[in-house]
Amino acid sequence: MSVLITGVQPNSCAARHGILPGETLVSINGHPILDVLDYRFYEINSSLTLVIEGASGVHRELTLKKREYDGLGLTFETYLMDKQHSCRNKCIFCFIDQMPKGLRETLYFKDDDSRLSFLFGNYITLTNLSEHEISRIIEMHISPMNISVHTTNPKLRVEMMGNRFAGDALEVLNRLAQAGIKINCQLVLCPGINDGPELIRTLSDLEKLHPAVESVAAVPVGVTKFREGLYPLQQYDKETAAQVLDIMGAFGDRCFQKYGSRIAYPADEFFLKAGREIPPTDYYGELAQLENGVGLISLLREEFSYALEDTPSRSLRRKITLATGTAAQPFLSGLFEQACRQFPGLAGEVVAIRNEFFGETITVAGLVTGGDLIQQLKGRDLGDELLVPLCMLRREGDLFLDDVSLQEVTDALHVPVRVVANDGQQLLDAMLGSEN
Repeated sequence: MSVLITGVQPNSCAARHGILPGETLVSINGHPILDVLDYRFYEINSSLTLVIEGASGVHRELTLKKREYDGLGLTFETYLMDKQHSCRNKCIFCFIDQMPKGLRETLYFKDDDSRLSFLFGNYITLTNLSEHEISRIIEMHISPMNISVHTTNPKLRVEMMGNRFAGDALEVLNRLAQAGIKINCQLVLCPGINDGPELIRTLSDLEKLHPAVESVAAVPVGVTKFREGLYPLQQYDKETAAQVLDIMGAFGDRCFQKYGSRIAYPADEFFLKAGREIPPTDYYGELAQLENGVGLISLLREEFSYALEDTPSRSLRRKITLATGTAAQPFLSGLFEQACRQFPGLAGEVVAIRNEFFGETITVAGLVTGGDLIQQLKGRDLGDELLVPLCMLRREGDLFLDDVSLQEVTDALHVPVRVVANDGQQLLDAMLGSEN
């Protein structure tokens, strides 16, 4: 198999050697090029021998020199250079299975692609890896890898993931660790299933793979109102969330004494559900699990505090509305009150948006839809500007989950909408109306 070249950057190494769009890259230094990992790994060398297949099907060999790590200057049809790998599991907690019909097609795609783990931090289950891919990860030392473990009990993992090979895949985790691949793990916890004694077992097993296993994030299962016909799952409440925190806390304390790192961290949502104070930022070590909502609130709180210290007090005439999920509303209200005390004339409120779209059991800001924003804020005096967190929008920053655009929200609410990243300084600047 080879990959089609769709573009050649002007004045690049490839352009100087006459490589053309429409030709095919067959191999580099004798290694077949199948996808982006092969290409990225083998193109870094300073001395390269490329086999190129022309449009007529004739192969030619090119020998070229370049500075080490410089790119060749080739572009391909997709960033992966072939099709994205889909998930073969039928996990009892899968969020995609409990979404309503009628959303954009890409939201229903279940990826389980090791390349996306390396490139974008996506989590993989190991059940979708071929022996070739496992060997390649080890040979290329692709690190870190982000792996959805959920449980180290093989039988329970099979049951939770609906895949008879899910238990066997744990051996791959051991192989990667033995090869020195750095690993970040994820545990989606379901009450009464893989928490309690099973969580203690999983944490103990993963500790044995430290230091290869650098961090473990425990996140609570999300349960929407669209679960008809699916496995009956419970949600975490104040008591059960506290039990998870107690287990994770005791494990983390012991690991910190032994290794200087807690290794395992509960998601912020557990603290919010249990009504417990979010720990300081240094509790989270290197903050390796921010994408899992682990330490996000603590980091934002610290950054916002520094931003307040660095910004001189002044009087304003500004009223704003901040929209967020119900879980984070009390926390953000506290930050806004601090800003209002330091900047007289700053007024407004932080509004918790109930998730009518997925159900009120979903409380995180990242799953708030544009439709819910419009429905619950329409007719209110929103002031000079509406602030919404970046996590509400897709990667391109233009659409909410229900395909409502930022412009549609602006038009419906008759107020400018400002998107704010999870950054303390940017949040304060947005509150004050500073230019981006």
